[in-house]
Amino acid sequence: MNFEFFIAKRIISSKEYKSSISAPIIKIAITAIALGLIMMLITVATGVGLQKKIKEKVSAFNGDIIITNFDTNVSDDSQIPVSTKQDFYPEFNTVEGVKHIQAIAKKAGIIRTSETFEGVVVKGVGADYNWQYFKEYLVEGRIPDFSNNLNDEILISKYLVNRLHLKLGDKAVTFFLNKSSKKEPKSRGFTIVGIYDSGFEQFDKQFLFSDIRHIQRLNKWKKDEVGAFEVFVDDFDTIQEVGNAIYEETGSFLDVITIKDKYYSIFEWIEMFDFNIALIVGIMILVAGINMITALLVLILERTKMIGILKALGSANRKIRRIFLYNATYLIVIGLFWGNIIGIGLLLIQKYFHPIKLNAQTYYVTKAPVYIDVGYILFLNLGTLVLCLVMLLLPSFIISKISPVKAIKFE
Repeated sequence: MNFEFFIAKRIISSKEYKSSISAPIIKIAITAIALGLIMMLITVATGVGLQKKIKEKVSAFNGDIIITNFDTNVSDDSQIPVSTKQDFYPEFNTVEGVKHIQAIAKKAGIIRTSETFEGVVVKGVGADYNWQYFKEYLVEGRIPDFSNNLNDEILISKYLVNRLHLKLGDKAVTFFLNKSSKKEPKSRGFTIVGIYDSGFEQFDKQFLFSDIRHIQRLNKWKKDEVGAFEVFVDDFDTIQEVGNAIYEETGSFLDVITIKDKYYSIFEWIEMFDFNIALIVGIMILVAGINMITALLVLILERTKMIGILKALGSANRKIRRIFLYNATYLIVIGLFWGNIIGIGLLLIQKYFHPIKLNAQTYYVTKAPVYIDVGYILFLNLGTLVLCLVMLLLPSFIISKISPVKAIKFE
């Protein structure tokens, strides 16, 4: 083993090698390994990052699982209220995997200013609401406080304040239509205390958040009546299983839907990323492997005389093959080293400085999200190393075809 490592090291470090015909080909192979790993790291980090960020944003506005009354009318103004006197509220302990449950209510309205107006959906929330994601999206002001007495504070999107020419501290006069067209619309004057920007235009252009008690009064509901319950799960990958378990635990008069079903087209689109990521990773490993095969074959041809001498001295074919495979491993590791340095460096730049922006209407985010995890980095490195070496096994068998007598005479 030490002898094989010694010979392999001599091949790499010798002056003859550095000035040989194979030197530029070896450098190209190392560069291919490095570029391939950079592409794989960026593909996985941005692909998985985009998936996670979109999931987070849809969950922020809707929860992971929604519990409502059975109703064929999906209008926010025609909700059948649900009583909060449920066994699963305020703590959902009967189903494993549930992290949090909160009560909400929605009502469509119109914000009108002296210059313009915008249709909105006022989402009423209470003291139990999970503001985790909106703390990240908050760009100005603060999160409203609905834990005490009824107040007129609201959280509104940057998109809406720009469209309505409003700012922090302004009053947003909102009109709510009555079910009966004969009655005058009701109005509420809300005070803007916080402005958020999720980058998810589909939601930003319609949702503002107010005290749920406003919606209850406008709909003439009792204090223990709400529009729906939003449930958050511990692991998003188990959302379907947890959703089915919740459906079994809730009453027959309640409906349960996951956000994957409610926003099927969005999740269908982001699941396509898995195939794209696998395809790019596969192509990069294939290209890197082909470059290494070329480099190995050139190296074997250049060292034909040395192979002949080693065979004449009694070295077995498998030992000589190992010398060249050790050599190839060394070259692959060099490529992986530089690939990691450059690839992770670029990802960190994007993660903290966001030089690459995206169209929110197409990608639901304003900047390319990055997900960095040691697990997938190690997997890509080990996978590239192992697969490249497996691809090199076949061409290394050429060594067994070399005749010692002919090889020593080889010029």
